[in-house]
Amino acid sequence: MNGRLRLRALLTGLLMGLGLCVFTPYNSTILHNAPMGGGHFPLAPFFIVTWMFVIDAFASRLTKRPPFFSGVELLVIWLMMVLFTAIGYAGLTETFFVNITAPERFAKDAYRWTEVLTPLLPESWFPGSVDAVTHFYNGLDGGREMGFGSVLSGIPWSVWLPVLGVWSFFILGSFFVMICLMVLFGRQWVVNERVLFPLVRVPMLMGEALDQKQFLSWWGNKYLLVGLIITGALHLLNGLHFYYPSFPELPTLVLAVSYFPKFGLFSGFYKLKLYLVPAFIGFAFLTTRQISFSMWVFYLLSGLLFGLLYVLGWQLPEAALGTTIGPDLARPEGAQTIGSYLIFFVFLIWLARYHLKETFTCLIRPSCRSGGQPGQGKFDSIPGEWGPPVWPLWGLFVGLAFLSGWCWWFGLPFMSAVLLPIVFMIFMLVTSRIVCQGGLPYFTLTAAPSDSLMGLFGTGFFGTVGMAATAVMQKVLFLDVREAVAPTLFHGAKIHQEAKNRNLVLVAIGFSLVLAMITAFVTMLYLGYKYGLRELNLDWATQTVLANYENAQRLVDQPVGPNNWIITYAGFGALAMGVLIFCYYKVPGWPLHPLGYLVAYSAGMKILWFSFFVGWLCNHLVLHYGGTSLFNRVRFLFIGLVLGDFLMGGVFAVVGLFTDQSYNVFPL
Repeated sequence: MNGRLRLRALLTGLLMGLGLCVFTPYNSTILHNAPMGGGHFPLAPFFIVTWMFVIDAFASRLTKRPPFFSGVELLVIWLMMVLFTAIGYAGLTETFFVNITAPERFAKDAYRWTEVLTPLLPESWFPGSVDAVTHFYNGLDGGREMGFGSVLSGIPWSVWLPVLGVWSFFILGSFFVMICLMVLFGRQWVVNERVLFPLVRVPMLMGEALDQKQFLSWWGNKYLLVGLIITGALHLLNGLHFYYPSFPELPTLVLAVSYFPKFGLFSGFYKLKLYLVPAFIGFAFLTTRQISFSMWVFYLLSGLLFGLLYVLGWQLPEAALGTTIGPDLARPEGAQTIGSYLIFFVFLIWLARYHLKETFTCLIRPSCRSGGQPGQGKFDSIPGEWGPPVWPLWGLFVGLAFLSGWCWWFGLPFMSAVLLPIVFMIFMLVTSRIVCQGGLPYFTLTAAPSDSLMGLFGTGFFGTVGMAATAVMQKVLFLDVREAVAPTLFHGAKIHQEAKNRNLVLVAIGFSLVLAMITAFVTMLYLGYKYGLRELNLDWATQTVLANYENAQRLVDQPVGPNNWIITYAGFGALAMGVLIFCYYKVPGWPLHPLGYLVAYSAGMKILWFSFFVGWLCNHLVLHYGGTSLFNRVRFLFIGLVLGDFLMGGVFAVVGLFTDQSYNVFPL
């Protein structure tokens, strides 16, 4: 792949990213159209960049000149658009403004948490102006008829800028630490471990075809065309049925409730759903067989465990967990993910031990930072194309120290202020590995990062002020990871490896994060003051924020010590993960990958498990009966499934701009 990266690509990525950052929340909140973002492979950026590939190839063919953008440049543009789309809505602002305005907004609604938490929380975190918040939720008088400039001038910036400034330090500090993690572990994952990155496989193949001047013939592959035809026909038929119910439809969801009992050994499958999503099947096919096999097997085993505990009489009520802040942690057995995350993090460090030792050596021996001379020692020569090997390590220490200081300044005890950012980053690193290696386009946490510390040490570890503050901080970036920034940054590590002038990729990422945050803040304030935040279809965000505050209030009212059941199940999860890692590395032919165990209790697997099963089955049959030669041909069919789903999704999203309803290609 041609690795050149020019200024015009960065400017194009910034402009298109800014456009998506503004339009994505408007599309979801005002137009109520099919989501432009969502998940770790959002619709709009891939739809746009696919057409950019096509237009670039056709223009090159007609003009007999090189493509205007190289393959790597289009990948960087795609990466920047994904970052802007995520931060513009689901990755930050969808819940952020509800989170920081809830104490003022619901102060008169007889919620007990407003009485308990408001005196504990820092005043600088919240607007502190009832009028500003009221107009934000109700809209300015006549705001819908106002022009763009009039609405902006009607926003009380003197109220908002200090609050957003305080939170910007926390958000940008967190982003900086994530970038340091990406650079520090990126070379390890991409070069040393050769992680597959299934979600970026399709755009990278398009980039390679464009640079090799084979893009048009690549699109003419007969297997790829079959995949496009299958998905095109499916969504054309179902889309027509959506708009005109007299047309027949092909169901893509099967409810298995009638096939399993509500009680007994198989009661864990009582609400089982079978989603048939072609793009997700394509991602599963492009994932290694061991991982795709483990994804659906562990999901089914977790359901079987639920029934087995019921039959044995060992099933614990949800109350055994006490109050938690985890988004999906409803039953004690789900606490296994806490222990498994911690052990898998240790495993990632162990895998990177030589790389980290090499980097640390350069930290204490400056002679190797410039690449060193041949023969000076094992750790004296760092590949120069990966840039300075030391600054990410320094940056990680400084960034975590800054976040710890920020937490301590706003009321957390010293030890919790130190450990909480570390746990945040542990969860983000493991989540990034799950998404990037597992090829999960949609993923949610089971347990919150703070649940691990609270389960082990109790709420006294945070203190009353710290417990309230932790709930609010965590909700900003580290609780709803459906479109988290960290996995996208690690996808950027793969693109970073393909570029020649790689520092420009980091520059593009840095500019994207800063501009996306600023643009997202201004956009949501504009939409709120023009239309009223309560009219912006933020029911899910409001419900989750209120639940978060209510849980924090319960923990402040009724402090708890270490939770024995969480410790027990987390210990079992740690032990199980240790055994899985040992077998994965030491037992030849071991079929299960540890990643499957990490996601077994995630709500995302309720949607993904059946697609992973179908993708694994197809992958297995192709390799078993046709070997790699057949696989290299048939994979284009599954690439076609991915392309077809997203192209049809984009087409129906465009149609939705002009209709009152929108057909969604992907399950919500």
